[in-house]
Amino acid sequence: MDYLLTNTTTETLALKKFLLKKQISQRTLSKIRRKEITLTSSGQPIDLKGRIAPGEKVKLVFPPENNPDIVPDFTSLEILYEDANWLAVNKPAGLATVPGPANRTTTLVNQVKGYMIAQKMIDQVPHIITRLDRFTSGVVLIAKHHLAQSMVEAQVEKHAMDKRYLAVVAGKVEPPTGLIDLPIARVTGQPQRIIAPTGQPAQTRYWVKQTANNASLVEAKLYTGRNHQIRLHFSALGYPLLGDQLYGGDQHLIDRQALHAASLSFLDPFSKRQIKLVAALPQDLQQLLINLNLPFVES
Repeated sequence: MDYLLTNTTTETLALKKFLLKKQISQRTLSKIRRKEITLTSSGQPIDLKGRIAPGEKVKLVFPPENNPDIVPDFTSLEILYEDANWLAVNKPAGLATVPGPANRTTTLVNQVKGYMIAQKMIDQVPHIITRLDRFTSGVVLIAKHHLAQSMVEAQVEKHAMDKRYLAVVAGKVEPPTGLIDLPIARVTGQPQRIIAPTGQPAQTRYWVKQTANNASLVEAKLYTGRNHQIRLHFSALGYPLLGDQLYGGDQHLIDRQALHAASLSFLDPFSKRQIKLVAALPQDLQQLLINLNLPFVES
């Protein structure tokens, strides 16, 4: 796939600055440096250190996409949105998002590949943009090709996407709204993360929606995207997610972390319009709210 960009200004610009303004991500710039993506002008390869004159055109040449290692799985998907560039699905709890050493055949990526084959999308590979933990349900955004991935990654890098989650936590959360600002660090050889001064910055905004029976339904917005961020942040405050065994959650009423990626909003870099994706609350979380007498009406 090729992508042509034109300097429509009246100024000669540094090429790197020009590409960043066109929403080309830092990750894609790194691929250009490594020659994995070719950058040309008038048919000749050019360097990122160069400049682009007014009216000049540059072309990004992406390599053909084919990954024979992705085994297609033709299990049906719950599709929330689709166009030529994007696919958004409601991932069920229990389904891994991407293949790993223990499972390379029955993940969301495998299912999306199966869907692409069934829809005769030849030589297309799914690119996961918003990854969820295996036992977290909800919205997952997938780019259908390298260019879409590159164009939206700038928003991911700047944490510009509006990602909202619903979580059911133990206890009455106080104050009823707030910002959790606690750095998160890895533990060598362990799946869990910890709060540590040496960790990466992590911020979670939250709003309590309902409280009853020593439990709270909260809406959370991520300003960063650390692994296990919502789970660890609420656990650190003494309000672990129900069902979250890794971070001290009670598994009496639900056997997985009570966390759902309810909505995702992003600016489509192709159409320049805002797209909002919404995933309905799954049955197990609906039943949990009923059992706890936590009424909730989805907006």
